Amino acid sequence: MKFTDTLQETYSALLSNKVRSGLTVLGIVIGIGSVIAMISIGQGAQNSIESNIQALGSNLIIVMPGAQRGVGIQVSSGRGSATTLTNEDATAIEQGVGGVQAVAPDLSSRYQITAKGTNTNTSVDGVTPSYSQVRNITVETGDFISDQNVKSVSRVAVIGPTVRDDLFGEGIDNDSVIGQTIKINKILFTIIGVTKAKGGSGPSSQDDMIFVPLSSAQKLLVGSERLSTISIQAIDQGSMADVQTQVTDLLLQRHNISDPTKADFSIMNQSDIVSSASSITDTLKILLGSIAGISLIVGGIGIMNMMLTTVTERTREIGLRKAIGAKNKDISTQFLTEAIVLTFVGGFLGVLFGWLASLLITKFSSIATQVSSSSILLAFGVSALIGIVFGYYPARRAAGLNPIEALRYE
Repeated sequence: MKFTDTLQETYSALLSNKVRSGLTVLGIVIGIGSVIAMISIGQGAQNSIESNIQALGSNLIIVMPGAQRGVGIQVSSGRGSATTLTNEDATAIEQGVGGVQAVAPDLSSRYQITAKGTNTNTSVDGVTPSYSQVRNITVETGDFISDQNVKSVSRVAVIGPTVRDDLFGEGIDNDSVIGQTIKINKILFTIIGVTKAKGGSGPSSQDDMIFVPLSSAQKLLVGSERLSTISIQAIDQGSMADVQTQVTDLLLQRHNISDPTKADFSIMNQSDIVSSASSITDTLKILLGSIAGISLIVGGIGIMNMMLTTVTERTREIGLRKAIGAKNKDISTQFLTEAIVLTFVGGFLGVLFGWLASLLITKFSSIATQVSSSSILLAFGVSALIGIVFGYYPARRAAGLNPIEALRYE
């Protein structure tokens, strides 16, 4: 049998029962579309997390306070959960560690912020001027925190665009915000700048932060000389490991700790953070893909069920074909082709469905999705595999029918 003849027979056979074929294709469409949509969510989440981490700064090393909870247990750390880092530690790092371009200590806490009858709850970071360099923060309008602001314990603030919109309404221009006052922990601060939008969401978004002088945060808001983190910018990527080692040795010496396993601080560099985030998102993608893959298996079973039903209904036809000379190979090829065509049509429509679903998820939610070419190729590969695997048994069963018994079948 020629290939063109096989395709014509497949076309006629599938159109002879449009509803059954359509429902079978629908199962594959839902399965393929779900896989693409789920993988796109995972890929989008990974890209978003990585871009947010990269936006924190370049060649970044972060020192965090921590408390040892037991022998053999890693340092337990968290922003503001311990008081083991001080301004003197930051100064010592800046003056005593080679390969450092800038050091930015900060103190972070969350407060309810009020302004002209509106309010929001957000993170307030006490920082020094070097913080803008280390964390790649650009002021769009006004000025950032200056050395004079830190020395004089000034009650000034630089706000992110999200804070601006929450407190003063969307659409307000930055110039109208400069000079306005806000209350942080019932203390008035004057806005002197608005940062440029970076994008991103969640508690770590720099668009949803307020920056005040470090001295003001320590003396007026917290009442403590502690630090939440010390951010260090290395000269280049190659010097990060050496800088991290020097900082560790210096702080162990300053804190009078001889055993590194009992350190009351922890250090992470940007590469560690990206690696950890990638590991988490990779697991998320596998989980989401596996869940969606279940619907593919269901769709494959639907194809097998349809083809077995078709074999039963076309038993006399199969017997007649064999009687006039059709070989087992011709019969099996015919039914296998029908199964593969169903899955390829479902795969193509499933790709469109998954792509459209990803666009709708991005448009109507805060989740950024990304459809990759690899997920599309995977979808078509899975479609072909499903067609072959779940179409093989019905095709083999059809080819194995005895022509005499098939002709007698009622």
